[in-house]
Amino acid sequence: MTEKSWDEQKFEDIAYNLSAIRENIEKAAQADGRSFSDIDFMAVTKTVDERFINHAIACGVNLIGENKVQEMLRKKPNLHLDGVRKNLIGHLQSNKASQIVGEVDMIESVDSLKIAKEISKQSVKKGIVTKALIEVNIGREESKTGIMPEETEEIVAQIAELPGIHVEGLMTIPPICTENRALCKFFENIYNMYVDIGSKKLDNVDMRILSMGMSGDYETAIRCGSNHVRIGSKIFGPRIY
Repeated sequence: MTEKSWDEQKFEDIAYNLSAIRENIEKAAQADGRSFSDIDFMAVTKTVDERFINHAIACGVNLIGENKVQEMLRKKPNLHLDGVRKNLIGHLQSNKASQIVGEVDMIESVDSLKIAKEISKQSVKKGIVTKALIEVNIGREESKTGIMPEETEEIVAQIAELPGIHVEGLMTIPPICTENRALCKFFENIYNMYVDIGSKKLDNVDMRILSMGMSGDYETAIRCGSNHVRIGSKIFGPRIY
């Protein structure tokens, strides 16, 4: 099989996968009393070649997410990004903040007050306001970054006082669960936190995005209140490192 024919098959697979995912999102949203238009659908492009990302964009994807600063910056000049939002979804180190602030539409992985302060500092330098989601370690897992659930409201309030950064919601990655009931419990816990913080009407906080749900659990996440799902391998196939 030639490289061209392999590419053509990959293009067909991406288009088919996107169609199936949109149908699944619509069904899950309807089960929660919503519609497809209520769900922000992100294509996660970690390790994905630019030509396949551009094909997904041609198929209607208007939001992409990258995990690493350097990968985002390397790919960006080769992508067809008119009308497409670009978010950073991976852990951000303080020494990389100056490189990514202003290059993406949102940083979804603000996992500490320290990194929020650095984003604030770099945003003020550049004269912009950076949209951010606060990452919550809902399972209290040592292997994952994120703010502990019991500390989240207080840290959100502290971040809200910083210039150059605007809190737009919460993000989480739950623990791996063998039972759907356990998974739903984690999703419900952060949904309740999202609603509760939103009800406080904090200045500089607009709780409009709840980012939870990936390739393996996005339908469950939507049924539990998510309005922002991050899907990679279900679109592009297994990652190639």
